[in-house]
Amino acid sequence: MLFPEALGNFSVYLWQGGDFVLYTSSGQKFTTRHRQTLHKNGIKEVYVQGSERAEYEKYIERNLGKILLDETLPIEARSRIFFEATTVVLQDVFDRKLPSALRARHLDRITEIVRNSIKFLAKDNSLSAVAPFISHDYKTYTHCMHVFVYSVALFQTFEMTANETFEYGLGALLHDVGKAKVPKRILNKRGPLTTAEREIIKEHPVHGVSMCAHLPMTQNTINCILFHHETMDGSGYPAGIRGDNVPMPVRIISLSDIYDALTTDRPYAEAMEPYEALSLIRNEMRENVDMNVFKRFVAVLSGAEII
Repeated sequence: MLFPEALGNFSVYLWQGGDFVLYTSSGQKFTTRHRQTLHKNGIKEVYVQGSERAEYEKYIERNLGKILLDETLPIEARSRIFFEATTVVLQDVFDRKLPSALRARHLDRITEIVRNSIKFLAKDNSLSAVAPFISHDYKTYTHCMHVFVYSVALFQTFEMTANETFEYGLGALLHDVGKAKVPKRILNKRGPLTTAEREIIKEHPVHGVSMCAHLPMTQNTINCILFHHETMDGSGYPAGIRGDNVPMPVRIISLSDIYDALTTDRPYAEAMEPYEALSLIRNEMRENVDMNVFKRFVAVLSGAEII
């Protein structure tokens, strides 16, 4: 994951003789010769000081597209880097006290994550490679990342242009950004929510759109943020639209949202096994979700070919 001629503002160390030995200094280019020397000596791990971790993470973020499409790296290693880099960005956005609007610099970072990872996630074996890194501990930022992964995998089974896939992928990654405006005492509450608390939670799609209103987003992306809790039978929120009025990509994000919520540990419910969650959706949510999308989703999760 250290690329020749890519400048990193962190020092690289080797572990030799029971101690860390400086190999390249901060601001020094990691050359092809450096890489060949390490390979020749059988060195597979290098180290970065904890105090320079932030600079290393910026380096990974800048070079993520190159990393994810580098076929010389094992797909498992690329999957881990995808999750680590995306987690750093989303945690930075969701875990801090956000102002009334999402900052342009946050959108820029998230946009680059989407652009750099869509081609990687489009590969046939990427979902199975990414799956081991999906966490069962529910946090808003990990949930958004999981929904993005599932949604992009499903987008690939429909006829979408590259630009549409990007716009909807951006919407999937940001679908719950409005939860930054929901008090944490409600989001993390153990036990059932009161009627008043549920109403506060249900405001998050509108909050999300208002937080992004000043940013250069297309209507496709905005629709994903605003409508991801709408249902096929019209019982959803905030607008109560139904059927074909719910855009197909939004139906995909909605199903991915439900599945990930059911298969992760939440404050008020333990994670279900995948089969159990899919059975619940099929048997008890038939009126809410698009069952044709559901069938494709099951096929994608199982690795079956979609005809």
